[in-house]
Amino acid sequence: MSTDRLNELLPQHIRRRDAEGGGRLRALLAVIAEQVGLVEADIERLYENWFIETCDDWAVPYIGDLVGYRMLSGYTEALAAGGHREALSAAAGGTRPLAARLAPRRDVAATLAARRRKGTLALLEELAAAVAEWPARAVEFHRLLARDQNVRLYGGDADAVTGRAGRLAGLGYVNVRDGGGLALAGGPFDPFAHVPAASRITSPRRQGRYGPPAVGLFVWRLPPFSITHAPAYCVDRARNLFTFSILANDTRLVTRPVPEPSPDHIAEPENVPAFISRRTLRDRLADFYGPDKSFAIWRQGPGGPGGRPADPLPLSSIVVADLTDWAYRPRRDQVVVDPELGRIAFGARAVPRRGVWVTYHYAFPDALGGGEYLRDRRNAAAGGAGTRGATRIYQVGPGQEFERITDAYERWKADDADGDQRSAIIEITHSGSYQEQLEFVLDPGESLELRAAEGTRPTLRLLDWYSNRPDSLQIRGTDGTESPDGTDGTDGTDGTDGTEGHGAAPPRFTLDGLLITGRGISVTGPVGSVLIRHSTLVPGWSLEPHCEPVQPEEPSLVLEDTTACVRIERSVLGTILVIADEVRTDPLPIHIADSILDATGRDREALSAPECRHAHAVLHAHRTTVIGEVHTHAVAIGEDSIFDGRMNVARRGIGCLRFSSVPPGSRTPRRYHCQPDLAWAALAEQAERGEIDPEDLPRLRSMEAERVRPQFTGRRYGTPAYGQLAAGGPAELARGAEDGAELGAFHDLFQPQREDNLRARLTEFTPAGTDAGIVFVT
Repeated sequence: MSTDRLNELLPQHIRRRDAEGGGRLRALLAVIAEQVGLVEADIERLYENWFIETCDDWAVPYIGDLVGYRMLSGYTEALAAGGHREALSAAAGGTRPLAARLAPRRDVAATLAARRRKGTLALLEELAAAVAEWPARAVEFHRLLARDQNVRLYGGDADAVTGRAGRLAGLGYVNVRDGGGLALAGGPFDPFAHVPAASRITSPRRQGRYGPPAVGLFVWRLPPFSITHAPAYCVDRARNLFTFSILANDTRLVTRPVPEPSPDHIAEPENVPAFISRRTLRDRLADFYGPDKSFAIWRQGPGGPGGRPADPLPLSSIVVADLTDWAYRPRRDQVVVDPELGRIAFGARAVPRRGVWVTYHYAFPDALGGGEYLRDRRNAAAGGAGTRGATRIYQVGPGQEFERITDAYERWKADDADGDQRSAIIEITHSGSYQEQLEFVLDPGESLELRAAEGTRPTLRLLDWYSNRPDSLQIRGTDGTESPDGTDGTDGTDGTDGTEGHGAAPPRFTLDGLLITGRGISVTGPVGSVLIRHSTLVPGWSLEPHCEPVQPEEPSLVLEDTTACVRIERSVLGTILVIADEVRTDPLPIHIADSILDATGRDREALSAPECRHAHAVLHAHRTTVIGEVHTHAVAIGEDSIFDGRMNVARRGIGCLRFSSVPPGSRTPRRYHCQPDLAWAALAEQAERGEIDPEDLPRLRSMEAERVRPQFTGRRYGTPAYGQLAAGGPAELARGAEDGAELGAFHDLFQPQREDNLRARLTEFTPAGTDAGIVFVT
């Protein structure tokens, strides 16, 4: 409310007399108006709490109780304990608070409508989307059971055995000429008849599908992520061989889902983020190829002649084939695509003259690492305390002022020659590839952010520029006395000529939304902070075709003689190497949250000093997956994390590990509610009760430690399910976090809660007399 609102309601002569008397009445009314505004805001909030879409979190169970909505336990506790960290919006990477997973507003709002449609397959698919946000397809398995029938009922009609399954599906007839249909066997779109299975689909040990009362809900947990107008990688220039991935690795193409036409529609392959097979693409190429579809290919960059958008290759020139070992030879005017490997081969007449650019979709567990997804930038300001001048954005890309990152950096340093432009943002506006020698020299008080624009994922390819020194991305801080040419630039002054000298805050650097391959990042000198978020520093620098690292022992981040406080958020990177003077300097703080630290092997060093010595650093790990060994000075906190490698901490008296997984034999600070400690404690209790022989304890401890060891669907960066806990892995890790979610980098997906909520809804809304189960496709 405006402070003059009540004053404006008074007659004009009273306001005139009050103004002549010093405006004391107006001041009083301003105080009253402030309190009236609070009352009105509270009334508006009470009105909004009548509706599920706008109500506060505390009101959700009350509204749900009015319509008989059954909530999972733990909602109140989640509101009380998770507000400080889990209040992330959908734009902040696709995560939700735990309370929203336990009681999705969309599901509460659709309670009455769902009850009217109880027992329909389309409703089960909508439940998966509303409750767990998973695309799904519901299948009645009793319709796919082989059964005896009299073939003479069909009169010997030849059409009875044509098509995918034929009219005699119940008899088990299969059209062996239909390769596309055969490729669907055993999946969610299987059209063939099967022999009944004895095990039930709800069995916790061995899940059976094909039974008379079984209804299966096939769900896709890996969402699709797009790469738009990005350069392809040339594997062989002489033979015109390319890969969709800029890292030269094989990557499976994924369908870009299209909305279903009606609420009663059953999901088809184009409605779910399924992997595209060769036969499916061959039979339905027009449904997948195009600029607004699953993938497209261009012979030139994002802009055509005159700045007009270029057209992709015509549909008639695309041929689908198996490019394993690159054995297939395309014809002169053909462009061969292999969607299962993500490879492209051009014929002689289709040779690209201006490069190859592609748009495609890939699968990944969450919005993590470099990608085109929306990124949270609430704390992304490059300026801050100790800086002067407004933060200026220098845009790099086609049609922008700068074509190279180095040009933008040099312009900023020129603008900051007098100390008037202390903070800057270099923003890359497209998903292109940059091959530059990058070295950022930052003076005290300066702040630089190198980031990708929204909806883009640029790639920095750090090549082998020099033979006698490292070629990594250099971030070097100075003390304010060094000139750009590396000499002492004090010229007898006291450092107060605009450079802010020694009295200014140390410089800061931020990396946001980029993919870095070929080399790593090196930080040296007096740097205040280094923030890496939503970025990927490829573990092992580069990838082989089958996602094997090219340089598995090379570090992704080197901290050498620096004072930087390193923060890593929602990123993927390789080994961190710390080189520091352990006598004269304090340990470096390293904060890692919601990220994957991958040394490309559990027996390699993920965090250490040279020669596998203790890194002079203090580690803070929150919801992090570490693949490799950790050798560090101290661990201040490690929570909801997975350490898939031996940990060796020098100072065990400070810090703690809680709700984490640590291999046996590790030297750590005190642990609380960690694995395999809990499993061993359970064995000790059984031995005390006489349930097991104490002499068998060593053997049983070894077996339990192996059982609760982390199991991943994919361990190599570049594979679709990289870092995802395996479906058949130990439940102690899948539900071992403090709030019951999974340990590791994908904790905030809250997949156990989503699965429990979906199973509860299936029990409530499945057709009478049937068993409904969840089948994970990805």
